[in-house]
Amino acid sequence: MPSDNKMSKDKKPLMVRAYFLYFGFVLIMLVVLYKTLSLQYNDNQVDIPVRIVDRAPRMGDVLDANLTPLLTSVSYYDIHLDPTVVEQKIFDEDVSNLAAGLNAMYPDKTARAYEDEIRAARAQGSRYLVLRNKVTNEERKKIKALPILNLGRTKGGVIDNEETIERMAPNGILLKRTLGYYRKDLNLSVGIEGAYHKYLEGEVGKEIEQKITTGWKKTGTFTKEPVEGADVVTTIDKDIQEVAHSELEQQIKEMNAESGTVILMEVQTGHVKAIVNLTRKKDGSFHEDFNYAIGLREVPGSTMKLASLMAALEDKKFNITDKVNATGSYTVLQKKFVDANDGRGYGSITIQQAFEKSSNVIAWILYNAYRKDPTHFMERLDQFGLTTPLGIELPGELAPKFYRPGEEQWSPYSIPSMAIGYEYQQTPLHTCAFYNAVANNGKFLRPIFVKEIRRAGKVIKTFDPVVLREQICSPSTLNIMKKCLEGVMTSGTGKQLTSSLFTIAGKTGTAKLPDKNKQYVDEDQSDFQASFVGYFPADKPLYTCLVLLTRPKVQKYAALVAGPVFVAIANKIYASNFHFHPAINHNNATKKELPDSVIGNYTDLLELFKKLKIPFQLKDKVTWLNARSTNAQFELKGVKMYKNLVPNVVGMTAKDALFLLESKGLSVRIYGMGKVVRQSIVADSEIHAGQVIKLILE
Repeated sequence: MPSDNKMSKDKKPLMVRAYFLYFGFVLIMLVVLYKTLSLQYNDNQVDIPVRIVDRAPRMGDVLDANLTPLLTSVSYYDIHLDPTVVEQKIFDEDVSNLAAGLNAMYPDKTARAYEDEIRAARAQGSRYLVLRNKVTNEERKKIKALPILNLGRTKGGVIDNEETIERMAPNGILLKRTLGYYRKDLNLSVGIEGAYHKYLEGEVGKEIEQKITTGWKKTGTFTKEPVEGADVVTTIDKDIQEVAHSELEQQIKEMNAESGTVILMEVQTGHVKAIVNLTRKKDGSFHEDFNYAIGLREVPGSTMKLASLMAALEDKKFNITDKVNATGSYTVLQKKFVDANDGRGYGSITIQQAFEKSSNVIAWILYNAYRKDPTHFMERLDQFGLTTPLGIELPGELAPKFYRPGEEQWSPYSIPSMAIGYEYQQTPLHTCAFYNAVANNGKFLRPIFVKEIRRAGKVIKTFDPVVLREQICSPSTLNIMKKCLEGVMTSGTGKQLTSSLFTIAGKTGTAKLPDKNKQYVDEDQSDFQASFVGYFPADKPLYTCLVLLTRPKVQKYAALVAGPVFVAIANKIYASNFHFHPAINHNNATKKELPDSVIGNYTDLLELFKKLKIPFQLKDKVTWLNARSTNAQFELKGVKMYKNLVPNVVGMTAKDALFLLESKGLSVRIYGMGKVVRQSIVADSEIHAGQVIKLILE
């Protein structure tokens, strides 16, 4: 017994140590299990640095009036690979195929080089290997279809959520300056995008990023989803814009001019359908880097004569039929105003003829009319809307520049100079808008560049025409000036510019430009600006157009420089615009006889008959119907179709016959046009998959 007690005492420390080791091991296992479960189910316990960053939304598109993109956002993606998550067997079997696929898409590296990079990254435990940066979404889809990567992120290791969004103009320099841009960091707004950036921008999102060895990585988890921007639908017609751009570019080349602009407005709405601003560089290339239409403030020249005569007629200073002696040289105090025909003059002519021939005798006429009351002349320009900015939505519009009586720069020569377009400066857009008011029976509209805002295809805001002046002058004066503008084209400076298809009303304007020292020099040393502005058709105006070329070297007169561009644009618009051409069946009497019979789909035939209001009686409600005319209506009877037999498609359209036969496994060959009149395999024959059936259409 004593020996047993002794043995029991000797074993006791061993048992204590065994229990200690056992429970210690259990405790360690519980800790490991806890940590494992924490990693799987509680991200907050993972000590990985994270941060929340702004994630820019996709900007909305800028569209033309027909919803064609003018400015859009294009997504690019950076593709990375975590090769450590791929199972060894799959990796060994497919890594060479993955490398070969990458080489086929991007041959700038050999397949061997791709494979070596991937294997090295796996061996080093790299979890963020760059496969390709800045790929398009189409390329992204193809890359994700390659071996290994097609297993997805968890099993294939592909990481493709690094998105970069870039702004793109799909039409190159077309409309570039007017489309513009917005720079938030510089608070710089240019063009349509600058003016409407609050709609285009959308709402910034908040995304979580994680810190890894190579930097910060997007997780694709958002605390606030970004909201895409809305689309801005402009008034621009891309087809007209392309015509205007092409014609202006060609004329700048032919006239060896420095720059040019074209503006085309819709008369009744003020919608700007085209606006071109081209600068020719020394190397002969063209750029749209300045908006001459709203940012060039220069003397308008003879196009100002419209407002001058309009003011005097309103004040009853003379009648348009009054005669004047156009000697060619007109002295006002100590200053001479000379006609463009080398000072030869035009003899005894009416004031209307003086306008049509663009004689500078108008300077002398206006001086005598307003020399004792120049303030009243300026008040008339106020009335016409020619002394205040248009207030367009695009940033950068320059206000008209002029002086009033009583100001230091005013002189006795101011009225005669302003009468023919000097000592007064305005933008080409302002000139165009004023002529548009004449075309619009005196209603002065603000030029509009955007007609609506859309989000997800739905219109959320529209922009209606804005009336700046309900009536710029009396109807009687307006009618007189319209006849004068038409006379320019029939017997004046624009008589070479008429179209045989429609009538044009307009005015030429050739203006001397000051030199670098802002001084006017002799004509043989001077630079010129040539413009033409008018509307068409003259009797029922739809469009107003202005063309302006700066510093042409080959010719200087507007009728030869700017006028041909106007006519070319007008002719092409006329040829392609449905407004000018009545439908070919416009005057045809409605046919009362019923059309030929036809076999067709139930839904299609019923929709057709109801839309065309053709009377019918439905006999059977089946998928395919045979429509036959009986007296005053159609009778629609069902056509039997058997599953394994060739159907009778005689009388069907090619579309229906093709659908029906191919759905039964036949290969169809079609010859001719119209309806099926013969089929090569007899109806109700047994079908053999892949068999060819020929259809004759007439």
